[in-house]
Amino acid sequence: MSTAHQIVDILLAGLLAGSVAFALSIAAPQAATSVGVAAAAAFYFSRHPWGVSVETGREYNEQFDELYDRYLPF
Repeated sequence: MSTAHQIVDILLAGLLAGSVAFALSIAAPQAATSVGVAAAAAFYFSRHPWGVSVETGREYNEQFDELYDRYLPF
């Protein structure tokens, strides 16, 4: 995994944290940030989609990597 892939993963994790925190802030404002950060950490550290088998998770990760390779210059 290149540095560019890791940077994009961090940006996606940040967007995920922000969206989850924003959506949850209406119902549970005190827990919104913690849940958003937990969701972002789960994405970044595993890149394993929830609720699928290990094989399907690997396929999703390969699709992410192919997408990154297609659009990232390095």
